[in-house]
This record gives sequence, C-alpha cells and structure tokens, in this order.
Amino acid sequence: MDRKSLIKKFDKQAEKYDKRRKNDQLYKFRQRIFPEAEGKVLEVAIGSGLNFPCYNSNIELTGVDFSSEMLKTAQHAAKDYPFSTTLIQQDVETMEFAENSFDTIISSTSLCAYQQPVAVLNNFQKWCKPEGKILLLEHGISTSKFWAGVQKFVDPLSVKVVGCHQNRNISDIVKKSDLKLVREERYLAGFLYLIWAQPCQ
Repeated sequence: MDRKSLIKKFDKQAEKYDKRRKNDQLYKFRQRIFPEAEGKVLEVAIGSGLNFPCYNSNIELTGVDFSSEMLKTAQHAAKDYPFSTTLIQQDVETMEFAENSFDTIISSTSLCAYQQPVAVLNNFQKWCKPEGKILLLEHGISTSKFWAGVQKFVDPLSVKVVGCHQNRNISDIVKKSDLKLVREERYLAGFLYLIWAQPCQ
C-alpha cells in the first residue's frame, strides 16, 4: 500500500481512536509499561494520544504521526495533561532526529504498519541516549497455532482495509534490530507484546 493511501486510512480512524481514550481495552497493559517513561520522551505514531493517561507529569513529550487528523485529536487531548507536548506531522520512516536526543522512546501498536520495521527500531537506537530506554506495546503473531493461522489468513485483507499487518513476529523484529531486548511479556494468547529494550552499548 502506498503511503498516501495509508495516511488516508489513519485519518479516517482518528475519531474512533479519540473515543478509545476513555474506554481503551489495552489500557491496563499500557499502564503496566508506559509509566516508566521519563525525561525527554519521543512517542512515534502517537495517534490520538491513547498513552497520555499513563505518563508522569514531569516528562517532556515529543509526538510524531503522519496523520494530520490523528494529531488534531492528540493536540486537543494534550490540553488535559500537565506535561509539555510538542507534536510533529512527519513519517517516522523518513524523518530524522539528532543522535542521543531522547531519554525514552515509546511505540504502541505501530510496528504493524511500517514497511521496514527493523530500520525504524535502528533509528530508535540512534535517537535514544545510551543510558535510555525503548518501551514497546505491539500486536503481532499469536503463540496459539490456531490464532496464528487465522492471523496469517486475514493479513492481506487487514493490510488492504486498515493498513495493518496482523502476523508480524515482534520479538524477531526487535532481535534483528540494533536494540538490546531486556524484557518481554506476552498477553492475550501471545497476541500482545510488551517489550522493554535499550540501545546496545
């Protein structure tokens, strides 16, 4: 799928994502990992700001998304939270930050949409300070053979309809990148990945 079509699909979903902030089925999992964000924080594919309720008040947040409609909802939501927020409309796969710019980098349910997810994680390695942390909440291939089979079957349709891969092995993607995988937890039949990583020294 070309990038313009993908952006349009996410633009159309902005209102739905905005409503999920108050009734997000993944909230308890977000709350398990993202309160660990500290210092200067980069959240890629920030969407409508679903992670805002999890962040501590003293962080300095930079959010990136290629969808203007998602960023509009995030900008509105940010007014309800005490931390400093800067939002940038840019494609994470093509943008650049200076090396060692952030203390924490956050990604949630975004690795499904990248054309080159390993390359994106390698950028996290560059953008994150050596002593920093990378926190990921992602969906991918299940540990259940049955559900993994279903995911593989529906993947082409999912990519076409919502621009999202269902069958990616997030653990393998992280291991193929330049990051050091520190800890991993799996939930919901292994469909949901919580990953704590850091730049390799």
